[in-house]
Order: sequence, then C-alpha cells, then structure tokens
Amino acid sequence: MPRQPPTRLARAAALAGGLTLLLTVTACGGGADGAAEKGEPTPATVTAAAAAGVVAPAKVEVIAGLTGCTATIRIEAAELRQGVCHAEGADYLITTFPEERHKETWLDAAAIYGGRYLVGSRWVVSAEPEMLTRFQARLGGDVRRLGAGVGPSAAPSAS
Repeated sequence: MPRQPPTRLARAAALAGGLTLLLTVTACGGGADGAAEKGEPTPATVTAAAAAGVVAPAKVEVIAGLTGCTATIRIEAAELRQGVCHAEGADYLITTFPEERHKETWLDAAAIYGGRYLVGSRWVVSAEPEMLTRFQARLGGDVRRLGAGVGPSAAPSAS
C-alpha cells in the first residue's frame, strides 16, 4: 500500500474538520419563530446586546424599546431616521444613521446648539443629562458634550 504525502493527508483532515464544523453550525442554528432569519432582533438578542453594551447600529424602534418607550417616527430620510419618545417630565429624540459619516455630520451641525448627547455606532440620543446617564447603562455609547462655539459672542471683545 503506497504511503500518502503529508500535505495530502493534512488537506483531507482540514476538509473533514471544516465539513464537521459546517454541519454543526447549521444544525444548531435557529431563531425565535423565524425572527432571526428576517433580520429582526429577538428578545434574547436585544437583551444580550444591551448587556454587552452593544446595540448599534440599530433601528430607532430597538433603541426606543431599550429605553422603555415606543417611538413616533418624525423624520424618515436617506441620511437619517429620527423618532421622538415621551417620558414622564421630558421628551427625547433617537436618531439613527445608515453610515457613520452621516452621524458625524449631524453631530457637527448639532454643535451650534451645545448640550450633551449619548452617541453610539450610527445612533444618537438627545435627552436631559440625567436621562442620558440612565440610558447609557442600557444602550452603551459615550456621552459627548458638544460646544456652542459657533457664531458671535455675547461678551465684548478686547480689541
């Protein structure tokens, strides 16, 4: 019986291992009543995402659900989607973006208003600072302070 070259044996072992892994992964996959196949988050994935501090990129509706509201969509455009949530004592905005560059452009424009925003991957939440801290625990992201450094100053100049 002729002896097989080592490279041929290694390739056969790798192929067998790869096929075994593929069968295991496809056999063990599944979703909660098909939601995973449709690209919809299941309660388990939403909870796991929040626990890991990773939600985005997400839909306005997913982020709203994690903050405890049902958002009313007020802007639906190619560059962003924005929903408003009504909470006891305050309203807040959730804005999502199809690309990171759109988010950065939006933040640059919002800087003229100043304030603090909770910023994640392709999403921004605009709310009162106390709410942002509470939401950060659920959503992740970073609280950013945007400066109102554009435009004339109210103070007289020293010239």
